[in-house]
Amino acid sequence: MPDPSGHTGGERGGAGGRTTSPGPSPAPTPGRSTAPAPGDLSWGRPVTEATDQRWCQKVTVAFHNVGGVAVRSGSVSFGTHIIGALGIDWGTVTSTVGLPAPIAPGAREHPAWTVCVDAWRVPLGMHIETRDVSVRWS
Repeated sequence: MPDPSGHTGGERGGAGGRTTSPGPSPAPTPGRSTAPAPGDLSWGRPVTEATDQRWCQKVTVAFHNVGGVAVRSGSVSFGTHIIGALGIDWGTVTSTVGLPAPIAPGAREHPAWTVCVDAWRVPLGMHIETRDVSVRWS
């Protein structure tokens, strides 16, 4: 009875079969180490405190670098709203400061800034609220 290769008997070998055992398998190539993930910064909502001037606030923002390398530079922009006596939002002033860098991988930072707008923008009876934060980093 023929085997699946079509041979009817006898010794296998030659061009269609193996007569020797295969050699040792090649050594595995060294794996590349995975590059660390880039800096990935997350931040919280601004926490504000009043100051003795109605046109300024102390603003604290929590940062957390969840990436694999340090965040080395960047900027933080604040959107400060000017609020009237009846609670009406009269406008927003944007200010930008430098990011307190470097922020190491896994590190948490809680820097604070004094954010001010021009005094003439906040007449008596009005106040400011820094509500918006945006961050750019590299």
